[in-house]
Amino acid sequence: MSSLISEKNSESSDMDVQTSRVVPDGGYGWIVVAAVALINMTNQSILSVFGQLFVNELNEMKEDTFTAALITNLNSLALNFSGLFIGPAIKSFKPRNVAATGCVLVSFGLALCAFGTQSWHFIVGYSFFVGFGLGLISPSTFMAINSYFTTKRGRAVGVSLAGAGLGQVLIPHLVRYLLENHGFRYAVLSMSTLSLTGLFGAAFLKPLNPPTKHNNRKHIRLLAEAEGEKTQSSPLQVVIVSSNQSKSEAIPPITDTLCARMGQRLVEAMDLELLKDLVFWSIIVGMALVYTATINFTMIFPGFLGQTAGLNSQMVAFCMSVVAGADIVCRLLLPIITDHLRIPYRVVFLIGIAGLFVARCVLAENQALPVIIAVSAITGMMKSATVINNNLTISAHCRSEKLAGGLGLSMMSKGVIVITVGQLLGWVRDYANSYVICLYVQGIILLLVVLVWTPEIYYRHRRQRRATTKSMETQSVDAAEEVTKLNS
Repeated sequence: MSSLISEKNSESSDMDVQTSRVVPDGGYGWIVVAAVALINMTNQSILSVFGQLFVNELNEMKEDTFTAALITNLNSLALNFSGLFIGPAIKSFKPRNVAATGCVLVSFGLALCAFGTQSWHFIVGYSFFVGFGLGLISPSTFMAINSYFTTKRGRAVGVSLAGAGLGQVLIPHLVRYLLENHGFRYAVLSMSTLSLTGLFGAAFLKPLNPPTKHNNRKHIRLLAEAEGEKTQSSPLQVVIVSSNQSKSEAIPPITDTLCARMGQRLVEAMDLELLKDLVFWSIIVGMALVYTATINFTMIFPGFLGQTAGLNSQMVAFCMSVVAGADIVCRLLLPIITDHLRIPYRVVFLIGIAGLFVARCVLAENQALPVIIAVSAITGMMKSATVINNNLTISAHCRSEKLAGGLGLSMMSKGVIVITVGQLLGWVRDYANSYVICLYVQGIILLLVVLVWTPEIYYRHRRQRRATTKSMETQSVDAAEEVTKLNS
C-alpha cells in the first residue's frame, strides 16, 4: 500500500511539474514550425507528383489506369491506417524520432521504386513504404507544434502546412526538369534524396514538455509472464487491486486471462476509450467524409474542366493553379484572422465545409469561365479552412494525453471512409457518366456533415454560455456576501 501511495504521489508531482510550465506561444516554437514546413515541403508534396513521376513508366510496362489507381488507393490506405500505430509510437518515443522514421521510410520507398521493373515493385515501395512514412510524419509534427502554442496555434499550423503547398508548386517543375534531362530512375532517386532533407527538420522537433514515460515493451513483457512470477509491486497489479482489498484478495482471479490483460493494455495504448464519446465519433466521421469528398473532387476536377466545361489544357492548368494559390495564401492568412477573433477551430472547419458545398453546387449549375475561376478561388480558400483545422479540431476536443490516440483514430476513420464512400463516388461517376452528378453527390455528403454538426455545435455553445453565466453569477454573489461581512 505504501508503494501505491508513493507511486501516486510521484505521478501527481510529475503532473504538477508539467502543468506548471508556461507555454511560450512562440519563441523556439517558430523554429519548430519552420522545421515542420521543411519536412512537409520535401515529403508531403511527393503525393502531388505521383502521376508526373510514374504514369509514363507504368504505360511503358503496359499497365492500365486501374493499376495506377490501385497504387494510389493502397498508398492512401497505408497512410491512414498507420494511425493504428501512431498513438503508441508517439507515447513510447519522441515525436522527433517518429517524424525522422517517417522521412527514412519515404526515402527508402522511393529508392525501391527507382529500381522497380514491375508494378508490384511500385505497390511495395510507393503504396506501403511511402504511405506508411507519410502517415507517421503528419501527426508527429503536429504534436511537436502543439506543445509550443496556445492562442497562436492556428497560424503556426497554417505556416507549417504552407510548406506543403509551396512544395506542390515547386516540386512539379523540378520533377519535369529531371525527367526531361535525366530520365525516370534519376528523377525518383533525386526525390528520394530530397525527402531525406526532412531529417534536418526533424532534428529541431524538440517538444516543450517531455512525453510521459509510457514503456509499452515493459508492460507487454509483464503481461506475458506467468502469474506466479509477478511481484506485488508490478504496475499491472496496482491497476487491478482496489484500495479496500486485503492481501489475500490481491491475487487476480483466474478469469483475468492474458488475452483480457493484453486487450486492456491495447485500449490504454491506443486511447480507444475515446470511442465512448459520441461527439468524438461525430468529429472523426465528419472529417473523414469531407476528406473523401475533397480527394474525389481533386481527381475529377481536371476532367470536369476539360470535358464538361470544354476548357483547353492551358485554362485547366490555370484554374488548378488558382485553387492551389488561394489555398496557400489562406493557409497563411486565415489562422491570423480566426485566432484574433477567437473562433473555435471546429466552427472554422464547419464554415469551410459549407463553403465547399456552395462551390460544388455553383460549379455544377454554371460552367461559364468567370464563374469557374471565381469558384476555383473559393474552393482553394475553403479547402485551406478544412486542412488547417483538421488536427486542431481534434486537439481542441481531446485532452493532451489523449491527443496522439485521437489523431490515430481519426486517420483510421479516413482510411475506412476512403475505401467505402470513395469507391462509391467513383462508381457514381462511371455509372452516370457525368461529372455534374458526381459533384452533386459530393455536395450531399458535405451537406450531411453540416446538418449533423450545426445543431450539436449550437447546443454545446449554448450550454457553455449558460454554465459561464451561472459561474459568474455565483462569483458575484460570493463577492457581495464577502463585502457585506467586511462592512459588518
